[in-house]
Amino acid sequence: MPKAKNAVDDTPTRRSVLIAGAGIGLTATACTREARPPAGAPGPGAHAARRRQAGVTTPQQATALILAYDLDPALRGTAGARELKAVLERWTRALAETRETAETQQTGDTGDTGEAQEAGGGRVARLTATLGVGPGLPDRLGLRAPDALRDLPSFPGDRLDPARCGGDVLVQLCADSADATEATAATLTRLAGDTLSPRWRQGGFLPPSPDGGGTPRDLLGFKNGSANPTAEECERWVWSGDATYLVVRRVHLRVEDFARLAVHRQEEIVGRRRATGAPLDGGSEHDDVDPLAKDAQGRYTTPPRSHVRAASPRLDDGARMLRRSYSYADGPTDQGLLFLAFMRDPALFARVQRRMAAQDDLAAFTQARGSAVAYVLPGAGPGRPLGAELLG
Repeated sequence: MPKAKNAVDDTPTRRSVLIAGAGIGLTATACTREARPPAGAPGPGAHAARRRQAGVTTPQQATALILAYDLDPALRGTAGARELKAVLERWTRALAETRETAETQQTGDTGDTGEAQEAGGGRVARLTATLGVGPGLPDRLGLRAPDALRDLPSFPGDRLDPARCGGDVLVQLCADSADATEATAATLTRLAGDTLSPRWRQGGFLPPSPDGGGTPRDLLGFKNGSANPTAEECERWVWSGDATYLVVRRVHLRVEDFARLAVHRQEEIVGRRRATGAPLDGGSEHDDVDPLAKDAQGRYTTPPRSHVRAASPRLDDGARMLRRSYSYADGPTDQGLLFLAFMRDPALFARVQRRMAAQDDLAAFTQARGSAVAYVLPGAGPGRPLGAELLG
């Protein structure tokens, strides 16, 4: 029997289901892995209620694009919150539609049920969009800021360009194709209208790996992301409910100067083996480094001024950040690391950075030129677009 014209249908629409499942992430593979509970975590019923954005614990894609936007200076208080809410609603719908298109192509008449296809016949890149708000935004809108959301302090050795720092809204786009991130960036910027204006952007990529996969390497030739936190550790140190914090640092690297050093000296500076990523005293890549371990002669097995020692979680009572970094190359004289890290409290990054500035020999080959921090919002859900918890 057909429903009356004005009858209320409580059945979830396909779009609302997609929004809930995506958490603003755009690939089924990424979202499935994001939603899988770690060992010892609450059961499926409890975990199903979570709405976390993809692009945090999602398996790392080949390219990244960070976008920073500023809210129109004329918008403040309730009016500003209303305008921003409208933008985030448009973004939520557009991103859900992007995924819906990809899923339709994946299950359509392409002859390939394993990979979605682009219109031109190529594979749809695994695309995720992860959105956060900067420290200055809540106050401008008359909202209570999350407790740990504050600007990073200045650090010795920084040479920050204000045009590459900060932002009221930050978006991390990751995909296996730069074309996919650029197309999504263009859509988001168009839908932002006059409410949000672009402040800065930075692209990144994973250099080809000589060992054919595994932990990506940076432009210095070392693995970047070894001994990242496990799923269980992410529950303790990365996630705060459905939210987290993102620290972005654009770090210029003196690649050529570092490359002139002998490999054994490079390894002393980093604190791990270049070929394998293992600690200098043996073991495997993902083994934790004990910064206080000594050999039979009483000498530290990891050099006291190595990068690994300065950044050791053991010096922060075990607190960890999830590193998800990329390389960048903006011409022959400016290449380096697009450092992206998620954590429960950015104060952890500040502590580690102060130690590195004071006692890390790698600091002689690095210089931060851009910086930002953001509160990564909970993901979208049925009837709850992105930003609903913050903006009401």
